[in-house]
Amino acid sequence: MHGNGGAKNCGSNSQFRIHRHAPNLAHLGEDASDECTVDTDEPFLHTDSISMKVSLAYGRGHLSIELPDADTTIIEPTPVPGLADEKGSLFAALDSPVAARCLAEQITEHSRIVIVHTDITRATPNDRLIPWLLEYLESAGASRKHITLLNGLGTHRPNTRQELEAMLTPEVVANYRCINHEPENEAALVQLGVTRTGVPALINRLVVEADIRIITGFIEPHFFAGFSGGPKGIMPGVAGLRTVMSNHGVENIGDRRSTFGITDGNPIWEEMRDIGLRAGPSFLINVALNELREITGIFAGDLIAAHRKGIEFVRTSAMQKVPAPFDIVITTNSGYPLDMNLYQAVKGMRAADLIVKDGGTVIIAAECCEGVPAGSPHDRLLRSVGSGEELIAKLKTPGFVWPEQWQSQIQSVIRRRAEIHAFTAMDDERIRAAHLIPCSDITALVASKIAESPHPLRIAVLPQGPLTIPYIDSAS
Repeated sequence: MHGNGGAKNCGSNSQFRIHRHAPNLAHLGEDASDECTVDTDEPFLHTDSISMKVSLAYGRGHLSIELPDADTTIIEPTPVPGLADEKGSLFAALDSPVAARCLAEQITEHSRIVIVHTDITRATPNDRLIPWLLEYLESAGASRKHITLLNGLGTHRPNTRQELEAMLTPEVVANYRCINHEPENEAALVQLGVTRTGVPALINRLVVEADIRIITGFIEPHFFAGFSGGPKGIMPGVAGLRTVMSNHGVENIGDRRSTFGITDGNPIWEEMRDIGLRAGPSFLINVALNELREITGIFAGDLIAAHRKGIEFVRTSAMQKVPAPFDIVITTNSGYPLDMNLYQAVKGMRAADLIVKDGGTVIIAAECCEGVPAGSPHDRLLRSVGSGEELIAKLKTPGFVWPEQWQSQIQSVIRRRAEIHAFTAMDDERIRAAHLIPCSDITALVASKIAESPHPLRIAVLPQGPLTIPYIDSAS
């Protein structure tokens, strides 16, 4: 078993640490507000000590590991402070949006308003944003009975009422129409042309038929769409499964431009944009966050123009240059909620893949309290093959399509270049069935790699995982 010895409740607030001389993860029962930190005054500088402690985002807490100081580079987003007045800043952004009319001026008591929000796997502070947005809309004259909150699941599982209450607050769920998107219910979808491969472009009927479309979310680096947020809230957020599978197909996922930080020229993002715009004008409300989940920027207005402004804000913090690839890259999936399952954890693996040497080692720390999840399309596809090469060959079979195949494809491509070790709350059998190598102690694993190597090993750590976009300096 790994982590705390098995799948744990995703709602736990416990904090965990790993110690160099205690190889397995210990449940210390500390309050989650007590954060482990890198044992240096400056996180990007090293002391003269033999080893350094590094804190990794993991579940709702942190893991602390020890690494050789002289050979370790910590790579994190540039720190950005939270806004002093989040609610006031939101209202100001809605009143003075980017390339759009003031939102209040667009509202009447008869306006049919659909608000698309992100699901339980995303860190968007919906519990703050949505109540504030509803207050703003009603003060502008909107009628509560004409407001629908649509959970932009994409192809993810529906969220329970309890999860919706945790995301949106119990008061919102009790007093507003809250609906999960249904990507496989084509009666709930409207066709808006076709994708580039000729598949129907299906979007949720409520969104298409609304008078006012408000697309909320947050902007972070995305491993094949460039950045999250913007049109991604519509496609795939409220798109049909067939449409998403076309957009996320083998050729698009395999395109070198389908990666972190690239939108223009990225075939996946550009089709998301094109299909999102077919739904009609949409009002975007995207935020940027720091690791404390504080809002650092609010980008409201035109779906594309406001998103571009947000992208550049996030890019300056997230992109971090390194001089050369590393032998070992330790990464995370930025903690809860993104590290709820192994399907999502591929994002953290991909961030490490950007800077690991050919033949190197990737170590992912992701709690995975939901498992892969068991029985999911990702789980069944991985279990249907004996290796990553067999999986890639299967995906290239003419006519073969499978929900969530894109995650399996990306993981298999990374495994062509590097070993992938997984430190999770899952048991060894489940990790191996996913074609990964179980890891019970990150500190010990790194020490063994160093001992086995005839030359010094360069080590990188991405404590916030895919919230950082590391890249190799081409001039080095």
